[in-house]
Amino acid sequence: MRQPGLFQRKIWLYVGLTIILVGCYSAQAQVLKYEVDPTWPKPLPGLMVTGRAGGICVDAQDHVFEVNRGDLQDKEKLVGTPAPPVLEYDSDGNLVNTFGDFKTAPASIHGCILDKENNIYVAGNDDAVVQKYTHDGSKMLLQIGTKGLFDSSTGLITGIAMNRSKNLLNKPADIAVDPTNGDIYIADGYGDHRIVVFDKDGKFLRQFGEQATKDESAAGDGGKFMGVVHCVVMDNSGLVYVCDRQGNRIQVFDKMGNFKKNIWIKSGHEETPDSWGTAWWLRFSRDPAQKYMIVADGRNELVHILDHEGNEITKFGRPGHQLGEFTHCHTLDIDSKGNIYVAETDIGRRIDKFKLVK
Repeated sequence: MRQPGLFQRKIWLYVGLTIILVGCYSAQAQVLKYEVDPTWPKPLPGLMVTGRAGGICVDAQDHVFEVNRGDLQDKEKLVGTPAPPVLEYDSDGNLVNTFGDFKTAPASIHGCILDKENNIYVAGNDDAVVQKYTHDGSKMLLQIGTKGLFDSSTGLITGIAMNRSKNLLNKPADIAVDPTNGDIYIADGYGDHRIVVFDKDGKFLRQFGEQATKDESAAGDGGKFMGVVHCVVMDNSGLVYVCDRQGNRIQVFDKMGNFKKNIWIKSGHEETPDSWGTAWWLRFSRDPAQKYMIVADGRNELVHILDHEGNEITKFGRPGHQLGEFTHCHTLDIDSKGNIYVAETDIGRRIDKFKLVK
């Protein structure tokens, strides 16, 4: 009577171990691995030189757009020619188009996105406008805000942020467009501390968010932004994800600004709040389920890859100037094949492609 019981226990133990091993194998199979592509992008024509990379975005054809601040170093100016504000590369890294004029483009151009009609939007963190262009840049379709006129106590960039204007912005950083109705969500930004929403024609609809105290930031209070409101993204379900950069978190809201949850971005080296902050930029993978959330962490010079719920799967990067390393890992985007593009601003001044290793 004892032997069948022992035999059954061994069978169940074997089955249990098999399930565990299969589970571990499946989890390992899902771990993503990236490697830098040293051939991307290709050299620019002539003596064209880019300044700080203010942002990067990918269109429906996997063409990559870099927004360039054109601020060449003094020595570069002796021999180089400033690249235009917007550069378009194909998936192989060849430059296929440029457009824009620094006199009309947002000052210190910052961030870019493309809507479902492939129009491109840009912001500027030393300015007070968001601009919408046709895909080829031949025509400006919309401008929100007034260039050089800020939502501040004096109307100047040096004034006290008011966080309330229905027609002025204050150093906007990023844009999201609701694909269902064309509403425009602006991360406003470096001056104000809010998300401000306009309809597709630029009419004010609503806003949410305000400056946090240190205690509110540490406690994770919703709708309180510690420093720069650095990114805004809408997922396919209509939830709005906002980079509370110095608060080290992604705050999640519904479209009306009702707070839902926090996604903390921490590596163990930072305080909350942190003077640099970890939650710099966010984009979702291009599959219908948006399985992966990709976050740029410029404080720790990392790219975090999370699942859609905000659980970290893996990360890559380190501070440095060698290939595949980051100096001011600022913004990023992802193409339909899962490749990640990173723009390094300030002293980094370059864009990188990280290929998904199958």
